[in-house]
Amino acid sequence: MKKILNFTLNGDPYEVAVKPKTTLIELIRDEIGLTGPKVGCNAGACGACTVLVDGKAVDSCSVLALQVEGHHVETVEGLADGEKLHPLQEAFLDDGGYQCGFCTPGMLMAAKSLLNENPDPSIHEIRHGLSGNLCRCTGYVRIIDSIHDAAQRMKKEGGES
Repeated sequence: MKKILNFTLNGDPYEVAVKPKTTLIELIRDEIGLTGPKVGCNAGACGACTVLVDGKAVDSCSVLALQVEGHHVETVEGLADGEKLHPLQEAFLDDGGYQCGFCTPGMLMAAKSLLNENPDPSIHEIRHGLSGNLCRCTGYVRIIDSIHDAAQRMKKEGGES
């Protein structure tokens, strides 16, 4: 039997009927149609499905959709402001942090969560903030550099993440 779920996704209110066992990633991808968050391990170990719930990074494959009742969810699709990319997105493009792109949405959302809490993280703090996100393409140097660059850009602009 489906239950009614009310939550906000990327700033827009949603009211949807979901089965109690539906995960947040299933709701976002299969029901709503946003494909930014990726299904990687489906066990909460790779971070490809990372989204923000009330500004905090969560593995959406490990969260039941009904758990976000009344909460604010943000996916990578919600980062840009219209045509203007978020500084994290700009830095990932400029610094080569996007690699193949599969892990990028999760990395961006984990980075945004980190910058929400710590707008000027050290390299060590960035590494720790990404510890739940795996990249299978290469090392993490360009990803870490991109996040550090974005933090500096945001500090110069005086903007928040």
